[in-house]
Amino acid sequence: MTSHAICIQTRMAVWDLSVSVEELGPEAPPLKISVTSDLHIGGVILKTVEKSQIKQDWSDHALWWEQKQQWLLKPSWTLDKCGIHADARLCLTPQHKPLQLVMPSSIVLRMRVCFSSPVFRTIMGICKLLNIRRPEELSLLWPVEEKKKKKDKDVGEEVYDITCAPLPSSEWLDSSRSLLQQGVKENDKLILRFKYYTFHDIIPQADVVRLTQLYEQSRWAILLEEIECTEEEMMVFAALQYHIGKVSLTEQSVASCPAMEDLDSALQCLEVKMEGESSADDMLVSFMTYTQPKRLTLKGYKQYWFTFKDTTISYYKSKEESSKEPIQQMNLKGCEVAPDVSVAGQKFCIRLLIPGPEGMNEVYLRCEHEQQYSRWMAACRLASKGKTLADSSFSSEVQSIQSFLAMQKTTPRNNTAQTDESINTHSLVSPRYQKKYKPKQLTPRILEAYQNVAQLSLTDAIQKFLQIWQALPDFGLSYIVVRFKGCRKDEVLGIANNRLIRIDLSVGDVVKTWRYNTMRQWNVNWDIKQVAIEFDGNVNIAFSCVTANCKIVHEYIGGYIFMSTRCREQSDTLNEELFHKLTGGHEAL
Repeated sequence: MTSHAICIQTRMAVWDLSVSVEELGPEAPPLKISVTSDLHIGGVILKTVEKSQIKQDWSDHALWWEQKQQWLLKPSWTLDKCGIHADARLCLTPQHKPLQLVMPSSIVLRMRVCFSSPVFRTIMGICKLLNIRRPEELSLLWPVEEKKKKKDKDVGEEVYDITCAPLPSSEWLDSSRSLLQQGVKENDKLILRFKYYTFHDIIPQADVVRLTQLYEQSRWAILLEEIECTEEEMMVFAALQYHIGKVSLTEQSVASCPAMEDLDSALQCLEVKMEGESSADDMLVSFMTYTQPKRLTLKGYKQYWFTFKDTTISYYKSKEESSKEPIQQMNLKGCEVAPDVSVAGQKFCIRLLIPGPEGMNEVYLRCEHEQQYSRWMAACRLASKGKTLADSSFSSEVQSIQSFLAMQKTTPRNNTAQTDESINTHSLVSPRYQKKYKPKQLTPRILEAYQNVAQLSLTDAIQKFLQIWQALPDFGLSYIVVRFKGCRKDEVLGIANNRLIRIDLSVGDVVKTWRYNTMRQWNVNWDIKQVAIEFDGNVNIAFSCVTANCKIVHEYIGGYIFMSTRCREQSDTLNEELFHKLTGGHEAL
């Protein structure tokens, strides 16, 4: 016999392969299937089904390789190509299994989801079933371990429990790997949350579920003090929650909302009327005070003459010197804009984080009154997006800001408003204010703010709540403790939709900010678990993650860059390949 014949005979040798069948039960021994190395995966499934003698629909079943923790989803691949030998332990199991999903509204849904696809695609399937558009904005979290109570009362699962709210981002599942690969079992409980804070193309009529769940997630973030807000803002949030709770009992659906169409028409008319109020050369001019804060102190404000032209703010010592060279010019394109307002205290400040070669420069502008603040704040917001005062949205932006300020104003006390309402203040404000004030002190303040929102429809109220939430300075930040290369102490990395923020863990100060649009490349050294990023200007940073896998940071950065590629004209078809290219890393392969 020639060596060639011996080689063929060896390759075609018959051997036994152990395959467990889930339908036979956990105690049943594995089936022994006689195979050859050139038998394809589809053939193994066919032999296994025949030997099990169970007559049912097997179309959803696939083989799971226990030792390698991977699915065998290519039916045409041979055992030899897959690297499967006689010591392999395979399991024939359904790809779709029941899972308990905790929604942002704390409702627990039990549904069948795909355990074999990457989590990204599984989320797409979940959102399609729940009618949630833009599934790329959501992901799954491991639940927080619940502490055992001394007395177990059989009350049933009332899931309006704050332990269901998302905690640190270190618990996110990997979008590139399947549920089963990450240790998720049938009937396990996972949390569904919005992960990426870039909510694209919201259409109230089409996004009923999406808006409701966004509202619930933002509400819990405020009540759990995951995001800072002022006392006045908390009263507005409480009033809107109270109103939404009342209106939701009478309005059946967020979708049918003619008020939204009326509002759009009104804004268009208002836009035409207000266009005549802006100056002919589309420029804002006025006196304002200005400061640049230092590390732990604020430098005193100084008054200057300011002009706003296109996307640039210039300031001068006086109005008379505005024809000369300015003291400084600040181009706001790409900057961060946040309010620092107290209506009761007549404080109307605009906080700007302006990109610079060494990071972000922080600037505060203090306006004299709310009318000036509304116009300058609107101009700053538009400029940050590269838009000028000539943009048609300027008027509606001003109106939106004035509407928000109006909601913070207290109205004359109305005896009926103070006496005929009984509200549960503990469900409307965060623990900080529950400790600071008694319910009888909170109730009139919430009801005063309520009078400013009482006429809003359910959809308008939810959108107003989300709008104020998104305007908070710390909105959209996810925090991970990291150790920067060359440093001996841990620091906090804040991850936003357009920037990374380095924060001193001991005092909470922002040390440095880097924007994604200045990023040249980033990579992960998977062996030492270190993220390295290169920015323009030959700026390089590297860090390891303390409270999360570095894959979390890698996926956040790539995910936000993916979100920025979306546009309104795009169809709902997601470029899944691009998402995995930006977020997957070698672990996804």
